[in-house]
Amino acid sequence: MTINIKRGEELVSYEIEEKNLTLLQVLTQIKTEVDSSLSFSSGCRSSVCGSCAMRVNGREVLACAYKPSEGDLIEPLRNVPVLRDLVVDMDKAYGFNKIAKAWGLPTSKSISVSPQDAKQNELQSDCILCGSCYSACPVYSVNSEFIGPFALTRSWKYVSDLRQSDISSTIAAVQTSGIYDCTLCGECVPVCPQGIAPKQDIVMLKNKSGVLGYMDPSFASSFGGGLTF
Repeated sequence: MTINIKRGEELVSYEIEEKNLTLLQVLTQIKTEVDSSLSFSSGCRSSVCGSCAMRVNGREVLACAYKPSEGDLIEPLRNVPVLRDLVVDMDKAYGFNKIAKAWGLPTSKSISVSPQDAKQNELQSDCILCGSCYSACPVYSVNSEFIGPFALTRSWKYVSDLRQSDISSTIAAVQTSGIYDCTLCGECVPVCPQGIAPKQDIVMLKNKSGVLGYMDPSFASSFGGGLTF
């Protein structure tokens, strides 16, 4: 079996004899037995840490879960700086969590939450920060400051938590280069290894923003900057 790995501007082909291996196992075999200069990231090998995210044939996957096929094209994630081969720098992407204020407030209310209420934002807690949704997002081609899918998903996790005493600061934080910059194309949804739908979370943030008096800037500008009744 032949797989092709994009290494900088070069496309390098490797022949693999063993079958039924994960892509991570294949990459490890190449590095230990064929080409020690190949660079990639890995951690838990159990689809938990997210560090082995990369693209195969134009789609984001976790290398520890994907089984390669003949002729696969392996590339690093998009929209983030490539450090070497399949290793990328996620620092800026992770920094959007801070911009989006994607954390619980220390003044959270001490109230009992029913199992049904807890399930409302349970899935968002499963985000492993792999960056697949950032790589798949087309908005970054025109706006590198877009807060982006996983930060906005984490914002919704806390905005929807009944124990939060004040969500206004979080909602305010996601207005600029945030929820209204999202085109709702849905490219982030199928690539999430945890089954999270950032698109839906962004829709909910837009709805909550409307309740708090915010408006889509493009909609407001069509009325000369505001509405008068």
